[in-house]
Amino acid sequence: MYYGEIKKTDIANGIGVRVTLFVSGCTRHCKNCFNSETWSFTYGKPFTSETEAEILEALAPGFINGLTLLGGEPMEIENQRALVPFLKRVRAQLPEKDIWCYTGSTLETDILAEGGRNRCEVTDELLSMVDVLVDGAFVEALKDITLRFRGSSNQRLIDLKKTRETGALTLWAGK
Repeated sequence: MYYGEIKKTDIANGIGVRVTLFVSGCTRHCKNCFNSETWSFTYGKPFTSETEAEILEALAPGFINGLTLLGGEPMEIENQRALVPFLKRVRAQLPEKDIWCYTGSTLETDILAEGGRNRCEVTDELLSMVDVLVDGAFVEALKDITLRFRGSSNQRLIDLKKTRETGALTLWAGK
């Protein structure tokens, strides 16, 4: 896996101060994507054990709320396979930090459904480590700059932790 950028103090992509990893690779190619340079799976730098250590160090301070995954597309199958071992390290070393993931995919049809474009052998494991999933493709016609943590009104903030607990899709209510 490659990545385009790491932001070590991001306040725009989830609650509080966060470390944000922009992974490379996306086959969606949404019109007016804010990060189209990351569509290439080889954009940026290789994601290495040194990269993992850098992110874990950036996540360690108490004022950092958690990790956010953006793209590109974290839910591309190639990226899921690379992210799962890393997210296990994050959960083992920093269990108090939350994890947010942004995807242009839709949870029910693209990610959970058998045969969905983003479903593979590690999808359930990846989702088990994510607290909030922001799903849905950016749609220019539905753009709304007043929305919190998303760009268009079709996108949802799904509280995956509560969804797992209740068995019913639960939207994130904020803190």
